[in-house]
Formats: sequence, C-alpha cells, structure tokens
Amino acid sequence: MDQLMAQIEQYKKEIKDEVISSKDELEAFRIKYLGVKGVLKSIMGEMKNVPADKKKEAGLMLNEFKQMVESYYQELALNFENAGSESTDKPDVTLPGQPFTIGTRHPISIVHNKIVSIFQRLGFSVAEGPEIEDDWHNFTALNLPENHPARDMQDTFYISQNPDWLLRTHTSSVQIREMEKGELPLRIICPGRVYRNETISARAHCFFNQVEGLYIAENVSFADLKQTLYFFVKEMFGADVKVRFRPSYFPFTEPSAEMDISCLICGGEGCSVCKKTGWVEILGCGMVHPKVLDNCGIDSNKYTGFAFGMGIERITMLTYQVKDLRLFSENDVRFLRQFTAAL
Repeated sequence: MDQLMAQIEQYKKEIKDEVISSKDELEAFRIKYLGVKGVLKSIMGEMKNVPADKKKEAGLMLNEFKQMVESYYQELALNFENAGSESTDKPDVTLPGQPFTIGTRHPISIVHNKIVSIFQRLGFSVAEGPEIEDDWHNFTALNLPENHPARDMQDTFYISQNPDWLLRTHTSSVQIREMEKGELPLRIICPGRVYRNETISARAHCFFNQVEGLYIAENVSFADLKQTLYFFVKEMFGADVKVRFRPSYFPFTEPSAEMDISCLICGGEGCSVCKKTGWVEILGCGMVHPKVLDNCGIDSNKYTGFAFGMGIERITMLTYQVKDLRLFSENDVRFLRQFTAAL
C-alpha cells in the first residue's frame, strides 16, 4: 500500500513538471499514461498486491489519480484544438475599431440626483442609514404603537433570525438616528431603498426608493414646510404646475397633509392616470409630532420641525410619463437606453 502511494505521488509530480507544447508531445503523454501499456494500466495491476482491508482506500486513491490524468489530458487537447481553429491571418490594422456603447444613467438615479440637488440648494444635507433596521428606529420612536397595522406581516418583511429586526419600511428610521445625535438645528434629506410586503403591480412593488426630509430648529412653522415644498415642485416640474395640500394623518406628524400637483399628462383636465380628478398625489408631510421629538431626547417645548416623504418612482413616473412601475426594475436595456442624464 505504501509503495503504491509513493508511486502515485511520484507520477503526480512528473505530470506537474511536464511541458507539452505540441500535439505530438500531447499524444506521447496519452500513450505514456492512458495507453494500453501505460502508467494507469500498470498501477491498476498493483491492486492485487494490496491487502484486503486496504483495497477500498487504494481504489479511491487510484480512481482520483485516473480522473486527474484524464482531466489534464482533455484540457490540453481542448486548448490545442481551440488554438488550431484560430485564424492565422494577420489583422488588418486599417479597419475601424469595434464600436462600443456609451451607457446612460438609470431613470431612478437621474431623478434621485435632481431631487437631492434641489434640496441641497436649500441647505439640506444627505443622511443615510441601514436597510436592516430594528423595531425602535423603524416604528416605536416614530409614535407607531405595537398594534399599528404597519407592523403586520402583510406590510413588513421581518428577519427570522431576530424578531426585532426588519427591512425598513421607510427612511424615517434615518431621521430618528440623526435626531438621536442631538446636533441641532437639523436639516437633512434621507434617500434610500425601502421594502414593503405588497403585491407587485403597475403602481406598487415590494421594494422602492424614497426621499424623506426633516428640518428641526426653533420656531419652525407649517409655512416653512409649504414654502420648501413649493420651491421643490417648481424646480422639479416647472413653474406652471399647480399645488394643493389636503389634510391627512400620519402617527409621526401633527398636523399632517398630502400634497398633490396638477396632472402633468392631461394638464389638469382629467385622465386615467389622475383618475379624472386632474390631481396626482406626490408626497406626505407635516409638523413633527412632539412625542417623536421627546423620544429622541429633543425638547419639544423649545424645538419644532417639519418632515416630508416621497417615492422616487412616483416622481420618475410623472417626469417621464411612465405608466408601469415594474419597468424600472426589469433591467430591459431597450427601456433604459431611452434616458439620458440631461434632466
């Protein structure tokens, strides 16, 4: 058994040191190791001298060696075959080079960058946070009680490894993390991907992108919020777009509102996109709830603030008049190459 092992190791070393640079040398290799009177046949004959209790181990070792030799030979043979199939003609250096396609930015990235640019001109800085969050930052600190429907499995992706972990459902969790730092005044926007357990359709997806904004300082009012959003809409969609605010409810803001703009597709006359109303909702907003400030260690008697949030896909659909949300994540090059970074 020991002698057989030594022989195999010696042959492995010889194969490793082999230099095969022609088909004739490759054929000689085949005959030497795989031929009728080759090394493999010779070693197989040694099995009769191996003790019965060692035959299984020896057989496995021989089979491994055989597979190694055959694989090495087939690899070399394929290399020589591919090399022989290549044209030996010299390339014509006068021919034009191969064309290459210049890529474009994804429409979501284009709109994301423009949104960020608009708010940066107003003094907002960009803040980011983890996509896997805990219950406190995603729900509890935002005045979302334990029995709130947003915590249900139908709306939220939970991490089975820890029941306190989940995929964030909004980038409001980033706002909480920034408020906990206690560095005031605070003026930030929080872009990023979020996840909700929704049925995928033309108007909804299980993941999408958000931009949320937050401004906290002394004497911040709802008028500051309205003027900030008026500026954003005019810069994003043009001076002719109309804006309206509707009362709404969010646990983390009070008072709260939804903001609509006149439909860009029908010009406010009514179509299927705006459901014949002439208006399209683009974001939710409101004054930060005092309880949220208190949860983050901020004196709600001294400081006030406003917050807002919008889906980037919704803004992109309005900007480019795209009617199916799924197109943004299908990676269809025919769709994506229509966009440029000129926006």
